[in-house]
Parts: sequence; structure tokens; C-alpha cells
Amino acid sequence: MALQKSVQIKNRKARFEYEILETFTSGIVLRGTEIKAIREGKASIAESFCEFSNGELFAINMTIQEYSHASHFTHNPKTERKLLLNRKELKKLEKEVKNSGLTIVPLLLFTNEKGLAKLEIALCRGKKQYDKREVMKERDTKRDLSRIKKAFNN
Repeated sequence: MALQKSVQIKNRKARFEYEILETFTSGIVLRGTEIKAIREGKASIAESFCEFSNGELFAINMTIQEYSHASHFTHNPKTERKLLLNRKELKKLEKEVKNSGLTIVPLLLFTNEKGLAKLEIALCRGKKQYDKREVMKERDTKRDLSRIKKAFNN
């Protein structure tokens, strides 16, 4: 069996927009050529979120581009995809979302050592505007400090 390179597609905006409370790793139900497109790295979870429907969790707005070597049997890039978690985790997430008004956001789409696609999702609370400004300010001061240190060491 050939060794596959692992794929890691991050949702960089999520850590800025949301305060992460708890993370879970879930499987994804994929159809046709979707796994091949993910292995090529042709997927995006930047604008995606998760929603409950009939007690099942679905990833909405997750984009998986069409596979380049596919024939006429290709998949729809923006269809909703079912997430696979155990019942206990699903019940806990559904309760938190309904009662506390929290959001479930995908953080990372990756392939594990067996070559299966997994999605790391997080239970999140939206950050306020002033929290985001605070993060930007901290980032700027870190950058300035490292620039000063670099200039000082040379």
C-alpha cells in the first residue's frame, strides 16, 4: 500500500471570529469523487458551519471542488454533508446549541493515517467586536516586539 501524504485544510477565520469551547473529531459521509478531490487538497471550509436536522449533524457550505480526472459522474461542490459522531456527542452538541445559542464550526478538514477524511468541529461562542480588536492589537505588538528583537540581535 502506497504511503499517502496527509491533507490538512484549516478554517483560519474560525479562531478569530469565535471563542472555542470544545472540539470534536467527526467522520464525513462522502459520495463519488469527493474523497479524491479532498486528497488533492481541493476543498474549503472557510465559510462553513454545522446545523442539526432530524437529530443528525450536517456540514453546510463546505466546498469540495470537482475532481479533475472524473468523467461525467461528478458531485455537487456545495452540497450539505452528513457528519458522523456517536449518539452521546450528538445529544450533547444539540442540547448546547438549543439552550445556550452556541454555534458549531468546522476548524480542520484532514485525512487520517488510514486515508479517511475527518472533520474537526468546535462548539463556539461568537466573539464581540472589541474582543476581535484586542486580538488584532496583541498580534501587532507581538510582531513589533519580534521586529525590535531581530534588529537588536543583528
